[in-house]
Parts: sequence; structure tokens; C-alpha cells
Amino acid sequence: MSENNKIGSYKFVAEPFHVDFNGRLTMGVLGNHLLNCAGFHASDRGFGIATLNEDNYTWVLSRLAIELDEMPYQYEEFGVQTWVENVYRLFTDRNFAVINKDGKKIGYARSVWAMINLNTRKPADLLTLHGGSIVDYVCDEPCPIEKPSRIKVTVTEPVATLTAKYSDIDINGHVNSIRYIEHILDLFPIELYKTKHIRRFEMAYVAESYYGDELSFFQEEVNENEYHVEVKKNGNEVVCRSKVLFE
Repeated sequence: MSENNKIGSYKFVAEPFHVDFNGRLTMGVLGNHLLNCAGFHASDRGFGIATLNEDNYTWVLSRLAIELDEMPYQYEEFGVQTWVENVYRLFTDRNFAVINKDGKKIGYARSVWAMINLNTRKPADLLTLHGGSIVDYVCDEPCPIEKPSRIKVTVTEPVATLTAKYSDIDINGHVNSIRYIEHILDLFPIELYKTKHIRRFEMAYVAESYYGDELSFFQEEVNENEYHVEVKKNGNEVVCRSKVLFE
């Protein structure tokens, strides 16, 4: 299989209801597009969620790092490419490139996924599934951004709390991974978004949270323009951590 056949390419438009007050695509919508492309790419190759669900498996996003020079503007066409970089026994690395209307790569993303058994919630061995054929899709396309880093938060007082509601819950019955991104970015004042843009954004997912859980957000500025955020449910259990770097 040629390297080009291992890369999935998908087209989008920055719809007016997908942009923020600056007219730029929001990080949450971009995140949704990336996850959708991962799904399209996996489905086209026999590893999609619908096929896996028949065997009681599903994909779970573990880590996501996005780095951008700019965001697509309202009504602009843009593209997303995705490919599999590595396959390990319990995890797989999937990368993305974001391409603007002129064909220029304006950003990249890295993600780490696990496949879990829906009954036991335990990780599946990717190298035995389908005879290990998932490794046939590994591609050496470059992704020139750093891998997701370790995120540490030391503050003990939350800056915000909220209760997980109807619009937070996805088809799996827990808080949607993208909703955490939106809630985290809501922690920052709108004045910040008037003068700066997000250069790099990272998420590390630790545990699931559900309808009615109280989510507490702990935020720390660790360097100038660099913030670490930790989200806990019901006062103690960490559900995710995030790093936001503004420029």
C-alpha cells in the first residue's frame, strides 16, 4: 500500500455557527472535525466504531495536542489530513494536518487512542485484532510538533464549578471529550481572546464523568501565556488535564 493511500483527506467549510466573535473557527469545532476524520479514516479501513461495536469494542481518546499558526476564517474552505503513526499493543498514535484554502499546512495535531472492551472497559490488544492488520496502515508522514506532554496542576482551589448537563453527554453516556475543551476555554476572559490566539492546546483524558457529576476546574499559570488546567469530578477524582498556550 502506498503512503498516499494510508492518509485520509477530508474537506470542510468554516460555517458561521462554527466560529467565535473573531470570525475564526473555534477549538471545539476543530477538535470535533479531527475526531470525525479519525472516525472516517478508521471506518474506511475496517476499524470504525460501528464495526467495532458489533464485536463489543470501541475507540477511546486518551491524549490530544493541537498546534496552530492560524485558524480558518468564516466561510473559508479548509482540509484535514489524518494518518496512523504508530501501533502499540494497547495504544495507537494518530496524527493530523490542517490545511487552509490555499493548500498551506497551518497546523498539526497528535492524538493517542486506546481500544476498549465495552463490557469490561479494559483495553484490547490491537496487535491481535483482525489478525494485527491495523499495522498495515502505519505511515511515516512527518508531524513536526511535539508529542503531548505531562501536565501538572498544584493549586487546590477551583476557579469554577459546573454540573454535567444534557448537552454535555454523548452517545456513550458520559461527558463528551470536546465539551471539556469548551468548558476549559470558557475559563479565560474574552479580553484575552481579543489580543491573543491559542498557539498550542493539549488534553489528557484520565477518567469518564457522567450526567449530574459536579466538575471542578483548577487553573494555574505556569509560565507567561501558558496555563495548566485540571478537571475533577465530585471533589476528588481527576477526569482530565489540559495545557493552553496563548500567543
